[in-house]
Amino acid sequence: MSRVRKPLTVQPWLEAKVPGTAMVMAAGKGTRMRPLTATRPKPLVEVAGTTLLDHVLDHLRTAGVRRVVVNVHYFADSLEAHLRSRAGDLEVAISDERDELLETGGGLMKAKPLLRDDPFLCVNTDNIWIDGPVDGIRLLASHWDDARMDALMLLVPLARAHNHNGRGDFGMDPWGRLSRRKPGRMAPYVWTGIQMLSQRLLVDPPGNAFSTNIFWDRAIAAGRCFGVVHQGLWFDVGTPSAIPKTEAMLADA
Repeated sequence: MSRVRKPLTVQPWLEAKVPGTAMVMAAGKGTRMRPLTATRPKPLVEVAGTTLLDHVLDHLRTAGVRRVVVNVHYFADSLEAHLRSRAGDLEVAISDERDELLETGGGLMKAKPLLRDDPFLCVNTDNIWIDGPVDGIRLLASHWDDARMDALMLLVPLARAHNHNGRGDFGMDPWGRLSRRKPGRMAPYVWTGIQMLSQRLLVDPPGNAFSTNIFWDRAIAAGRCFGVVHQGLWFDVGTPSAIPKTEAMLADA
């Protein structure tokens, strides 16, 4: 776990044991973001003058993360060059998937030897969030209970999931324990792409390439998958049409 000096901020400083390492998921082909991803990887698409990857790295720095593990596949050289030029203050480890795109679960399994912390943070690069009264990542970390949890997700209410066209991902009981959306139903919460995971989950892969859903289903079945509600703004930025909408809302934030 990392120890950081409290930054100058108008937000209340939330005491939390933030993992020193974060896995940043950056290997996907970004097919929903075409044509913008015809010449660059999705994490290097810009929103409000900043790449999606840099939006994530800025939040990680602020929360106290000092080391990132980044998986690469599509335009891998471009991602590595960007990290060398923009992430010099962070320790960066590359999980190389050039030979085979492993999806999210397979990507975590390949990166496991590089993940020094347990639990560790894991963050997608196709969303943007603005913190509310407290830092979202520190809020997540403050709720981690290793005795009860294998997975802890930062969620946003479906009604506040900007640009998101889904029907919700999870229900949550009064103790924060998560359940899947029932077929044909709506669910009240959407996953933000930000989570904490225990390395206890990273076992028995069903193959090389598979979804993180496998790990989540195991944690849910064991009653060890929990959620925390993000108190700020969140934007799904998975398609080109979401970019101007997000920029307009950010300008008014």
